[in-house]
Amino acid sequence: MKKIVDLLYEARLLKEIERSGYNFLGCGNESVAEHSFTTAFTGYVLSKMEPGADSLRLITMCLVHDLPEARTGDINHLQKHYVTADTNKAIKEMTSGLDFGSSLADLIHDFNEGKSIESMLAHDADQISFILELKTLSEKGFNSPKTWLPLVVKRLKTEKGKLLAEKIMETGCDEWWLNKFIDSKDIEK
Repeated sequence: MKKIVDLLYEARLLKEIERSGYNFLGCGNESVAEHSFTTAFTGYVLSKMEPGADSLRLITMCLVHDLPEARTGDINHLQKHYVTADTNKAIKEMTSGLDFGSSLADLIHDFNEGKSIESMLAHDADQISFILELKTLSEKGFNSPKTWLPLVVKRLKTEKGKLLAEKIMETGCDEWWLNKFIDSKDIEK
């Protein structure tokens, strides 16, 4: 039980770890845990769009894909040219002694290998989470996300992920409530 509690505290730490790429972007901020939530929810959506995917595996993979960052920190794309995190060691140490440790490690390794349909969809969910953030920041008037958006969209691997990203790019971040709750006559005033 102690090892499980330690893992829960470790996972909770992801709420405190900021995603480092926003420093280069010059706007926005997000913790690893916030990112993992949006990634997991996007994974759920993609699992419903892709009939052959194992929904539980996909959603769980999305939820835990960045868990090793509780030990390694969030190393952004530029830093990866200079720093190598020992993710395998982090995974091994955080999962050892847990009855479900091999299952947890398998999910993270599958995500990192990117060969299964679930891992490819989870990868896309990870990128779509970032696309949603960039698109929202862009609509709030920040310019740098406009440069990053096409680069992140190109990272998508699956047709479902590409279709979802295309629709995100066509849709304003506030349309879901603006069209329903705001009378167009109010906007004209």
